[in-house]
Amino acid sequence: MAANHETRTRRRLSTAERREQLLTVGARLFSENPYDEVWIEQVAEIAGVSRGLLYHYFPTKRDFFAAVVERESERMLCLTAAVPGVPVREQLTAGLDTYLDHVRTHAHGYRAFHRADAAGDQAVRRVYQRALAAQEEQILAALAADPEFGPLFEERADVRLAVRGWLAFITAVCLEWLRDSDLSRDQVRDLCARALLGVVSPPG
Repeated sequence: MAANHETRTRRRLSTAERREQLLTVGARLFSENPYDEVWIEQVAEIAGVSRGLLYHYFPTKRDFFAAVVERESERMLCLTAAVPGVPVREQLTAGLDTYLDHVRTHAHGYRAFHRADAAGDQAVRRVYQRALAAQEEQILAALAADPEFGPLFEERADVRLAVRGWLAFITAVCLEWLRDSDLSRDQVRDLCARALLGVVSPPG
């Protein structure tokens, strides 16, 4: 009787809460397993919903995967957001540590995402383009506000292109690091930091 009462009185999740629950389950599964080994039925079972309800929120598995990645990208953007008054050089180290920890923890999902992007998957490509644009603007804003780099921005029309190229470089480095590399996270972080600072620093 008590169990039936608990079932009747359990609060129904709102649409936003249910969607967040499903994405949380998806983020864990895609981080722990290759894309092809994650099943919609498994997601639904863990979340305690029907497969039909999951498809109501996400019409296909690829749409679900793209939504998971977009949510994680937004999370990463918040975690690496610029802190006013803190030098870019210092923020870059902390931001890369956070990013590389995420890449290593979500290795399966990271590889699957970029594999799908390279294959021209439109759902994933839209997520990638939005995430890339947001990261680019966040980095440019931090550089512009920094006393060391900011004053030169009006004279450096190449900075935006340099940052965009650096983001592509980061992806390539991370994929190689996950594939087969003896480099530690700190070594990868220092490599990536030097690459950005090398292209945005004032010409010597």
